[in-house]
Amino acid sequence: QVQLAESGGGLVQAGGSLRLSCAGSGRSFSDYAMGWFRQAPGKEREFVASLGWYEGSAYYTRSVRDRFNISRDMSQNMVTLQMNSLKPEDTAVYYCVAGPLIATTSRWDYNYWGQGTQVTVSS
Repeated sequence: QVQLAESGGGLVQAGGSLRLSCAGSGRSFSDYAMGWFRQAPGKEREFVASLGWYEGSAYYTRSVRDRFNISRDMSQNMVTLQMNSLKPEDTAVYYCVAGPLIATTSRWDYNYWGQGTQVTVSS
């Protein structure tokens, strides 16, 4: 089956760092946009960051800009999210996503979703 599997979540103190990884399987995602969404308790799922497949631009939501970095490995089937200077408000379940269109901030453009990995940032 086609799937995305996240890893790297955990508990970290404010100001610390975590690195999330996402491995795709079942198909090649080399021609797909890939990215990350997150959902905090009681809140709507929100866009975090994404990368397209045909251009190098990375896109970030304003709340993580200059703190997070998204990248893809040579296989084009993996995406990572380096999270630095973490804040308690970053606490959420983080979802890896992939879609056939250019990188966007809309969840409707991504048809493959991982199961999510929990990130908890303590004060």
